[in-house]
Amino acid sequence: MNPLSTYKTVSANRATVTKKWYIVDAEGQNLGRMASRIAFVIRGKNKPDFTPHVDCGDNIIVINAEKVQLTGDKMENREYLRHTGYPGGQRSTLAKDMKPTRLIEGAVKGMLPKNRLGRRLFTNLYVYEGTEHNHQAQQPEILKFEY
Repeated sequence: MNPLSTYKTVSANRATVTKKWYIVDAEGQNLGRMASRIAFVIRGKNKPDFTPHVDCGDNIIVINAEKVQLTGDKMENREYLRHTGYPGGQRSTLAKDMKPTRLIEGAVKGMLPKNRLGRRLFTNLYVYEGTEHNHQAQQPEILKFEY
């Protein structure tokens, strides 16, 4: 008997997934680097039983969103475009005029899949401007990023 034939691929499903809660402090962090690590954990790619079509990621709480940094002069010059849906309805907003929570949410959302699963995963992100949050009952752990 071949010893490799005894290994089985483990596919996670909603019943077998163990979800944890983490806190990320955005103070002094670069927006893009922080958002990519958050998207990685929300997607569940840091777990050995990652399954691409299942929500097997963890919940992330981001605090101190107003202290996130953008490198260079992006805070003054970076434009975010949106469209109202009407002719001539393109609108632009500078990064300095946006709420910091929207900056982080937009960066993370852009790094998640663009389908039903991505919309479901985005609900696992909670962003707060101060240090206070209302998720103490979940006993979140602090998540540190090593770049």
